[in-house]
Amino acid sequence: MLNGEGAGWVVVVGGVAESSDDVKAEEFVLGEVGRAGDDPVVGHEGVFVRSGGSPPGCEQVCDEALAACLMDCFEGHGRVVDGEFGGRVEVTGGLANDSIDMIVYPGEIHAVMGENGCGKSTLMNMLYGMYRPDAGTIVLNGREVSFTSPADAIAEGIGMVHQHVMLADNLSVLENVILGSEPTAHWHQHSLHLIDQAAARDRIAALSRSYGSPIDPDRPCGDLAVGERQLVEILKVLYRGARILILDEPTSALVPQEVDQLFDNLRQLASSGVTILFISHKLNEVLALADTISVLRGGRMITTVAANTVDAQTLAELMVGRELPSPTTTGRTVTDQLVLSVDGVSVRSPSEPDRWACRDVTFDVHVGEIVGIAGVKGNGQDELIEALMGLQPVASGRVSFGVDGVLQDISNSSTRDRREMGIGYIPGDRQRQGLLMTSPVWENVLLGHDTEDLNVAGPGELFIARQNVRAHAEAVVTEFDVKTPDIDVSAQALSGGNQQKLIVGREMSSHPRLLVAAHPTLGIDVGAQGAVWDQLRTARADGMAVVLISADLDELIGLSDSLLVMYGGRMVATLDPATVTPKVLGSYMTGANPPSAPATESDRS
Repeated sequence: MLNGEGAGWVVVVGGVAESSDDVKAEEFVLGEVGRAGDDPVVGHEGVFVRSGGSPPGCEQVCDEALAACLMDCFEGHGRVVDGEFGGRVEVTGGLANDSIDMIVYPGEIHAVMGENGCGKSTLMNMLYGMYRPDAGTIVLNGREVSFTSPADAIAEGIGMVHQHVMLADNLSVLENVILGSEPTAHWHQHSLHLIDQAAARDRIAALSRSYGSPIDPDRPCGDLAVGERQLVEILKVLYRGARILILDEPTSALVPQEVDQLFDNLRQLASSGVTILFISHKLNEVLALADTISVLRGGRMITTVAANTVDAQTLAELMVGRELPSPTTTGRTVTDQLVLSVDGVSVRSPSEPDRWACRDVTFDVHVGEIVGIAGVKGNGQDELIEALMGLQPVASGRVSFGVDGVLQDISNSSTRDRREMGIGYIPGDRQRQGLLMTSPVWENVLLGHDTEDLNVAGPGELFIARQNVRAHAEAVVTEFDVKTPDIDVSAQALSGGNQQKLIVGREMSSHPRLLVAAHPTLGIDVGAQGAVWDQLRTARADGMAVVLISADLDELIGLSDSLLVMYGGRMVATLDPATVTPKVLGSYMTGANPPSAPATESDRS
């Protein structure tokens, strides 16, 4: 736990620093580092440390990578980390974890919840050895332990499955599971130690069978469904002997049927004595799975309750201090005017040109309409929206966009041309496609909008209107509640949730005529989700059209005026959001036939 005793450190991210108790607050410029009262000396650009108490290592400089690590978990709030980076570091604003007490029992499924920046990731990262606590103790099976790295935690039987599945698609299940922990067999004739694949295969098969989900160890991971990939990640930590399993947002990309299977597996693990720490923003899933729920807010433990004593509304109020938001839209805003017409569009796979990523896709989007597209990842929806944005070529068919009431063929138009026509874009991968990670917040707000009149200046509009752009960035940060010390902080120094809010704010604030939105609320808490939903509903009422892709089926059903399903690269059904349920929608997404067809179904396969 982190309590900030012995303060006297100041870390500057960008320009302005607030002090700890014994260091006077003052302004710094990037590049300065030194002891309090000394003349500053030039250091590395990024995050810098000053000390009022001159503890050992106080002259060391923390670099941009540490800044990203810190800010990713704490979203601009204060935080304390101890370790290789030069003693205690206190970022302005308070503590990431403040005197947290939590007890977890063997065989328990213990959920940890809280809004973005509450400190839950910090807490889990300390338990996994990625950070070391500044104060307090971690006691494991009655014995105090101290971890200096994840290797120490793994050796003590703690494993962590991160939110984003990290598998090598070109390797088999077996090869991914044993990577870094390969069993060896001695080949006595040549004194060689070779990988004992037979032993590994037998152990992986036994592990998967024992927890109710047999999987072929020789299958390439690139051929696995999303739920199966999640299982392989769990097998990786079980293979290494984990008896405490930390899961960070494990259901974020799963359909309901896959969630049910995962939960069955986790209950089986818990019944065998494995302890599970479960981080999630999805309240109903937590209530369905967990035995115990701990809620963090502002770095402090608010409460720990038995799951069977609370409901979703109570949990939401504990997490964010207000009622649980709903994605449901009311009132009809759809007009007869077309904004987007997709007619028989086919797109080839960028990695395998001989394979169709999507084939013969047809749909229309009107003014004031949200068209949801459901599909398990890998069924062509990603390539489709990239084709809509000009990021992938349209192999056949036509994409038309309504300009001044007239549809124009934009199938071969550049991404820049489409942007200038009024098409906004929230990409599915915020870090690879949505942001320049090493650039400051204000520059990222400019991305995709650098040719707009407000943002350009000088002869021939060759220069950026820096003052206007910075003012707009400040407005986006305020309106969309992006937690950051200032707009000069790099995007990589923001948490994942705040990176997402920055992108949503950038695109929504430009008032596009059509918004192509892939997973707009991915990784943000229930409070921020509600704010994004409100923004989308308001823009819809004002006439904005939306193509919405989301792994959150409640979000898809609640926000959409029309709901399409992609499977195997084709549109296989059109469903009525007013009548369809997540279970039925999930059945279509996985290629299964639901027990009864909802209204307005049409097969296009």
